[in-house]
Amino acid sequence: MELVVIRHGETQANAEGRYQGALDIGLNESGQRHIARLADEVVATQAPFDRLLASPLLRTRESAAILSRQLGLPVELVPAFRERDVGLFEGLTQVEARTRYPELWARNITRRWAESPPGGETIDEVIARVSQGLTELVSTMQGERILLVAHGVVAKVIRAVTMAGFDDFFEWQLPNGGMLSVRLSLADGGPLRFSRPLDGGD
Repeated sequence: MELVVIRHGETQANAEGRYQGALDIGLNESGQRHIARLADEVVATQAPFDRLLASPLLRTRESAAILSRQLGLPVELVPAFRERDVGLFEGLTQVEARTRYPELWARNITRRWAESPPGGETIDEVIARVSQGLTELVSTMQGERILLVAHGVVAKVIRAVTMAGFDDFFEWQLPNGGMLSVRLSLADGGPLRFSRPLDGGD
């Protein structure tokens, strides 16, 4: 199975450098235009897709709807691929998060595997959720080309567990409207090749 991941178009929170997480924010005008151009490019340069999947959050649904019109495929929502919830940090810029929650910021709380800002998800929880979603895909969609509209952290996890490992997990970033392609197979016992470091650190 080939899985192509597209990160949703830009939102105003992206433009302002804010944590979005589980906030249900739609695309801004720039994001809408970018995804419309990308949809034309996908139709012109990519082989046909069999399924179009998306996270249930508004920014991914809006991006997927634009792609859907061009590809002629219905959008299927998959909750496993929603963005990481960062709790108290949601809606804040990094400067605001550092100012309001200096102790959490000093601990680099968003980059700890087993901890998170209060009310949020840990990275370990997101890895488990996304990995389960990948396992279900590869179990039911073998031989298909799948287009998934998702999020930045989700793309990081998919890349890490299927092809790249976790060494550059915090440095690598898929930009808004960027594409990542991975191949998944049950031949080697499942789609997941890498597990994150076990040191529990940051």
